[in-house]
Parts: sequence; structure tokens; C-alpha cells
Amino acid sequence: MSFISKISKLGQATSVLFHGKHALTANTVSGGALFLIGDFVEQRVEVSRGKLPEFDWMRFGRMGVIGVLLGPTHHYFYKYLDVLIPRRDGRSIFKKIMADQLIACPMFSVQFFMGMAYLEGKSLPECWGEFKKKFPTVYAVDWTLWPPIQLINFYYIPTGFRVLYVNTMTAFWNVFLSYMKHYDQLQGFVPTGEGFIAESKNTLLRFLR
Repeated sequence: MSFISKISKLGQATSVLFHGKHALTANTVSGGALFLIGDFVEQRVEVSRGKLPEFDWMRFGRMGVIGVLLGPTHHYFYKYLDVLIPRRDGRSIFKKIMADQLIACPMFSVQFFMGMAYLEGKSLPECWGEFKKKFPTVYAVDWTLWPPIQLINFYYIPTGFRVLYVNTMTAFWNVFLSYMKHYDQLQGFVPTGEGFIAESKNTLLRFLR
């Protein structure tokens, strides 16, 4: 069997799994798995750079729990988005991308940062404060990366390969989310106190180093 044939069969299998009667379960379990992958990669980088003394299994577990909890929200949002905007013309794709940016990203980010902080034992005001501090940077990066990713997804990727494509992109994105959640808990972190633009720039530079 050729490589192309194997990829095609994988795409068909994932399409059946993520769009069939077990779609909710598949999306929920994969949500947890993708957050675990993202945090695993990010922690390995942090340990190798001396920013984290050892792998934090409690943090790893919290990321998995949040991924599982976010799974149903992702599932139903994109399910009904396709119902409400079923066409694939340019105008419909633009509407989907705007819905993704203006509704999905803020909604998922609130759940992620608030949920993670709550699992760490923080009070609700502390959870909200962390969200307000970190969301602007996440949202700015989201606007840079996800519109072109979703344009490719909605316009060019065949239906059978969409879940595979989005899950791959999401795994990379979750590495960044893991960093954004925990960067101020790492060894050697020094807040700049220079305002949002400077702080965001410094945060992104730390991530890319």
C-alpha cells in the first residue's frame, strides 16, 4: 500500500470516527489527548532549558482534564456552525472564520484559563485576573494564526481530512497555550511591567527562544 493510500485511509477513518455516532466521545477524548500532547512537548522544552526542574505530572493531569472538559464545547460549536453555515463559498467561509474568532476563541479561552487556574486552587477573582492578563496575547496570536489555518481547512481540505488537519494544528497550538498558562511560574521569570504591548512581545520572545 502506497503512502498516499495509507494517508487517505487514515483520513477516511478519522472522518467516520469524528462525524459518526461516536463523534462526541471521539472529540472529547481527543481534546484531552491533544492538550496532554501540547503540555508534554512544552514541559520537555522547559526542562531542557532549565526553566522547570522536573516534569510536573500534576500540571500534566490538569491540562488533560481541561482538554476533556473543553471537548464537548468544541464538538457542539463546530457541529452547529456547519448546520448554520453549510455552504463553502467565500462569503460563508468568511462568516465561519469570523464566528471562530469572535465567539469560539474568547469562549474557549475563558474556559481554559479560568478552569486551569481553578484546578490550581485559585479563587475566582484570581482566576479572572489571570485570564485578563494572558488573554490579550493569546487573542493577538490567535488572529495571526487561525484565520489562515481555517481558510485552508474550510476551502481546500476535503471533508475526510478536516479532523486530521485541525487536530494536527491544534496539537501545535496547545504547546503555545501550555506555555501561556505557565510561563510566569517558570524559574527565572521576571515581569517587565512595561504595559501590554511590551509584555506581549517579551512573552512571545520567551516562547520562541
